[in-house]
Amino acid sequence: MEQNNMAMKVENLTFTYPGAAAVSLKSVTLPIERNKITALIGPSGCGKSTLLRCMNRIHDVYSGNKYEGKITLYTRSGEKQNVLELKKENELIALRQTVGMIFQKPTPFPMSIFDNVAYGLKLSGIKNKTELQGRVEKALKGAAIWEETKDRLNDSAMGLSGGQQQRLCIARAVALKPEVLLFDEPTSALDPISTGAIEELIAELKSEISVAIVTHNMQQASRLSDYTAFMYLGELIEFDKTETIFLNPANKMTEDYVTGRFG
Repeated sequence: MEQNNMAMKVENLTFTYPGAAAVSLKSVTLPIERNKITALIGPSGCGKSTLLRCMNRIHDVYSGNKYEGKITLYTRSGEKQNVLELKKENELIALRQTVGMIFQKPTPFPMSIFDNVAYGLKLSGIKNKTELQGRVEKALKGAAIWEETKDRLNDSAMGLSGGQQQRLCIARAVALKPEVLLFDEPTSALDPISTGAIEELIAELKSEISVAIVTHNMQQASRLSDYTAFMYLGELIEFDKTETIFLNPANKMTEDYVTGRFG
C-alpha cells in the first residue's frame, strides 16, 4: 500500500492499560487506506476496540496508559504526524476532531438536535450564525437524517429513536470534516432496518472520509469493508483485502474464525 494512499498507519504498536499485568496490544502494524473501509474482526477481548481507541488517543481521557510504537496520521494536505507524540490538551482535542469516533451506544448530548451538531463547530471557532446553519444542515444531510429532523431542529435529541440518535452522532462527527472516522460496533444496539441505514451511510461516507470499523458481525464486515484485519489476543493475525480474508485466508485461525469454527 503506497504511502500517498494512506490515511493512517499503525506501526509496532504495543499498548498497556494502567496497572495491567499484561499488554493489551502486542506490536500491531496496520495500514488504514484513504477513502476505504477497514474492518477489525476477532473474538471479544482480542484488542479490536483498544486498537481503535489508540488511533485518536481516546484512552487518554484516563491517565496512565502506556504506548510504544508509532501511529502516523497522513492528512489530505500532505502533512504527517505521529499522534502518539501529541502531549497538549488542545492537540488531543484537534486530533479527535480530525479522527472522529462513533461508539456502540449512541451518545447524543442532552440538548437540541441543532445544538448537538453545532456544538463541535462552535468549539472549533465557528460563530457566524449563517455558516453554522449551513454546516449543520449539510452534516444532517450527509448523515441521511435531514428529512426526519428539519422540522424539529429545536427539539431534544433524546426524543429520537436509537437509529436516529446514531445517525445524529455521525452528523456531529461529519460536521467537523474529519479525515478518518472510527466506528466501534456502531450497529450492535440497533434493529435490522436502522443497521441497514447506518451501513449505507458508512458506505457513502468513504468517498470523503477514511473509515475503520470494529464489528462482531461477519456479514457486515464482508458487505461493507474493502480491507479486513483479524485480531486475536492482542495480536494482528492477518490483514488483507476483505475478499481474500473471507474466501482465501492465509492463516488457519482466520479461516476458522470467519467460517464459525473458531474455538
